[in-house]
Amino acid sequence: MRIFKFPNESAIRRHLLAGAAMLLSVAAMPLTSLAEPSHGIAMYGEPALAADFAHLPYANPDAPKGGAIRMAEPGSFDSLKPWILRGNPVWPIMFQPGLLAETMMLRSIDEPFTLYGLLAETIETDEDRTWVEFTLRPEAKFSDGSPVTIEDVMWSYETLGTVGHPRYHGAWAKVETMEQTGERSVRFTFNVEDRELALLMGMRPILQKAQWEGQDFAQSGLEVPIGSGPYVIDRVDAGRSITFKRNPDYWGADLPVNQGLHNFDTIRYDYFGDNTAMSEAFRAGEVDIWRELSGAAWQNEYNFAAVQSGDIVLTDIENKRPSGIMGFVMNTRNPIFEDWRVRQAMIEAFNFQFINNTLSAGQDRRISSYFSNSELGMDHGPATGRVAELLEPYADELLPGTIEGYTLPEGAERNPDRQGIRRALALFDDAGWEIHNGTMVHEETGEPFVFDILLNQSGSSMRSASEMQQIVNIYVESLRGIGISPTITLLDSAQYVERRNNYDFDMTWHERALSLSPGNEQLLYWGSAGVENPGTSNLMGMNSPPAEAMISEMVNAGSHEDFVAATQALDRILTAGRYVVPVGFSPMSHLAHRAELRFPERTPLYGDWPGFMPETWWYEAR
Repeated sequence: MRIFKFPNESAIRRHLLAGAAMLLSVAAMPLTSLAEPSHGIAMYGEPALAADFAHLPYANPDAPKGGAIRMAEPGSFDSLKPWILRGNPVWPIMFQPGLLAETMMLRSIDEPFTLYGLLAETIETDEDRTWVEFTLRPEAKFSDGSPVTIEDVMWSYETLGTVGHPRYHGAWAKVETMEQTGERSVRFTFNVEDRELALLMGMRPILQKAQWEGQDFAQSGLEVPIGSGPYVIDRVDAGRSITFKRNPDYWGADLPVNQGLHNFDTIRYDYFGDNTAMSEAFRAGEVDIWRELSGAAWQNEYNFAAVQSGDIVLTDIENKRPSGIMGFVMNTRNPIFEDWRVRQAMIEAFNFQFINNTLSAGQDRRISSYFSNSELGMDHGPATGRVAELLEPYADELLPGTIEGYTLPEGAERNPDRQGIRRALALFDDAGWEIHNGTMVHEETGEPFVFDILLNQSGSSMRSASEMQQIVNIYVESLRGIGISPTITLLDSAQYVERRNNYDFDMTWHERALSLSPGNEQLLYWGSAGVENPGTSNLMGMNSPPAEAMISEMVNAGSHEDFVAATQALDRILTAGRYVVPVGFSPMSHLAHRAELRFPERTPLYGDWPGFMPETWWYEAR
């Protein structure tokens, strides 16, 4: 037996480290005990699919292999290593599950959180989930033909947990020992009570030790990584395009979890300056599929010739996942945004109704809380029942509205929203700000209320650069009416990512997708460690012990009801924190694509989510 043991620390120190650590996962909930090695692990009870399942329910096992798909990405890239903090990486390597670097387990996107064996043949854990053990499949191989070994597995976990991206560090800090328990098995024993960790350990990419050993893994670069997945990198035009080629010798082609997946011979991503250029490339036939982010454009602009002829097909993909949060985040590391009254005033000045009617033809729904559009979302009246019980011990620390109830302002049909502006002015006055000679200034110091809005000139995954700019322009116009004139800084993708990672902004665009199974990753999003540590999603700089307590309740909940209550309590803390000026969202994805591209009739619970496209799609000539 080979054992990796962390340096000896006192129990108190381990507890503090674990409590402060940043954690990433596509989170989960606990399940009942696995009495013996199993093919999968679910949030409660048993996985939906039995050990002898033939394929994932949202995959078509009869899908033909072949053809190609060309997709578009905004911005540029200078790194093929998305597992570290440095550089501007090719994100499809990370966010297309199993494309290049595989994990021990594969997540089904048709269940809130269930994992099935991929590199791992089996998974085993005890009733309290104090440890988890994986047994590696003997046939697993890297694309160069070398076997995937426990040595590779253990090296990957240690390397990612110590010098990889901060998203990996938190879970690693909760591992007491990592030990090889057999020729093909590895066990992780945990140093804290955290029932989610058994699942998190199954979702780390396994890299080839021989390729990276002896190098500074934390350095970015364009060395082509060797993975065990169904694709290999075929061509790279740095900053412009990357092409993946299906590996004809892929070791896992016959696994049940892979039936009907990975059907294209080639997958190409071309990079464009912004969303407008990407959309034009699609209409010109240079890109095969396009996600339309604007409800108004989807309604009014998709009657061009290729649509009328049937060469382009329009598809709506529904989902049942939370709305997440999207909008303008205020960085509370800047003193002007420390006061919740100022943040509420900034929200009051944002006329959502007018913006939605103007830019989206009223098609978007308002994001009313971080987990809205799901059972995990808060209601907007006073907290009751178990939610109230969870929040009550922290009543003195919570902002107004957390327990009493909080609702975002509705806005008005015309701009400016005069009632909203009056409320904003009253809040600024309470916080010590006043308008003097047409400028909002601090009553005591006379310093003006000035800040900068930092934007990516390439747009984001959910908003085009032009739409984002239009939203900003309307917002800035309203702010000028109360003596505030923010500046706007547009940066290319690389500069923007660098400043965002280091929290070098006053206000910026923020998008955070959230799953139906939130857990440890919430500490990476909102945990206090992210106030200073770079590279987290805690862009607002929030430091909230009550929020971290609710996350602890979530990951250790003993029932579904307790989990929902803890998540709703966290949702209240986040929403009443008033950190983000939220915009709208659509509960479905609008996809325009070449008619030759097909996907199964049955779409998964999460809809258009990583693991759906291009994984389940295929090419079929007309």
